Amino acid sequence: MVVIRSCDDDFEQKFEELLGRGAMDIEQVSSIVGGIIKEIRGEGDGALIRHIERFDGWKPSCGADLQVDTADMKRAYDELDTDLKSALHMAFERIKAFHEKQMPKSWIDFDSAGNTLGQKVTPVDRAGLYIPGGKAAYPSSLLMNAIPAIVAGVEEIVVTTPAPENLINHLLLAAAHLCGIKKMFKVGGASAIAAMAYGTQTIPKVDVITGPGNIFVATAKKMVYGDVNIDMIAGPSEIGILADETAIPEYLAIDLLSQAEHDEMASSILITPSEELAKAVRETLYIELGKLERELIARKSIEERGAIIVTQSMEEAVELMNRIAPEHLEVVTANPFELLPKIKHAGAIFLGPFTPEPIGDYMAGPNHTLPTGGTAKFYSPLSTENFIKKSSIISMSEEGINAIGKECALLAKTEGLTAHEKSVRVRLK
Repeated sequence: MVVIRSCDDDFEQKFEELLGRGAMDIEQVSSIVGGIIKEIRGEGDGALIRHIERFDGWKPSCGADLQVDTADMKRAYDELDTDLKSALHMAFERIKAFHEKQMPKSWIDFDSAGNTLGQKVTPVDRAGLYIPGGKAAYPSSLLMNAIPAIVAGVEEIVVTTPAPENLINHLLLAAAHLCGIKKMFKVGGASAIAAMAYGTQTIPKVDVITGPGNIFVATAKKMVYGDVNIDMIAGPSEIGILADETAIPEYLAIDLLSQAEHDEMASSILITPSEELAKAVRETLYIELGKLERELIARKSIEERGAIIVTQSMEEAVELMNRIAPEHLEVVTANPFELLPKIKHAGAIFLGPFTPEPIGDYMAGPNHTLPTGGTAKFYSPLSTENFIKKSSIISMSEEGINAIGKECALLAKTEGLTAHEKSVRVRLK
């Protein structure tokens, strides 16, 4: 893991390389994904079956074979170990409680002239959730995507997930049962995104698609955006840590590895003004690295995309972290809440030594589907708002339109829209 210092002559060059950590060459795979989308739109289930045979190693006999039986979901749930079932329920309730608090509300306001203005919040009719299933299974991603849709009031939720060799993770099936999922399909990659965006004979067309995935999934989401809504274009996972001399090196080392073990493309970056801490974390990290089941993945991530930056002050550390705009940001300092007002860009912020990033992945409550690759500068975490739309409400009384109509007509006339002008003037006294 490279250690760089902000006082180095070549620091800015090295830092710019870190800022490119989440870059995905979407153009490189766009022609492949474009072809997949075209096939799905033209052939539907036939193309899906062909793609599944090619990429997942099994061949459905017909479209009906793509759908997961709800009885299998219930069986997986019933067979869960008691402690695991309890943990799943705890996560469900905490995530649900958090998203209920962030749900936007409809409102109506009246003024003295009898005018009515307001906002009507309505869920989309059907949401599509993509749940990865490649190098690891992610039941937590199902909870994080399904629960905000449930809270938003979405009537129909469609789930797609790859099923290599026609197998689906047992806990993922159990989580689907807990969330009340009725339509779950064994298809992954760009094919799944295209199927949900345009519909096939078996998989219904949705209004919004959410959920993380590889570069083919990200490219497909980008290409279907506009025909359906999407949450964001998510890249490899990442963590940034701001720490001072009070931090415990072991905590930081294992937290950096918690992201590195996700993917070779994941990035883990520590920024600190403490040379002593930087040295201790690096030494501890390599000790802990050798103990991981996913050591090879984590080691490649750490060696190619990990970094420790030593700054001349905590103010400089915060400034650099704002430029990075990490997906996950841990603040492990003597007074972490004092730094909170200075942090402008981060997907999720974890404050204090007892708030490791994984607590947010599974149990804290806020969503773990977060902007990556610096997009936290303009994207927000997945929320109930991804599953709703807002309609403005306007009702003018005769008194009300007479109070503002003359000015409205003047603006319309100035823009050369005479029918607009007349539409207002014919109603004025």
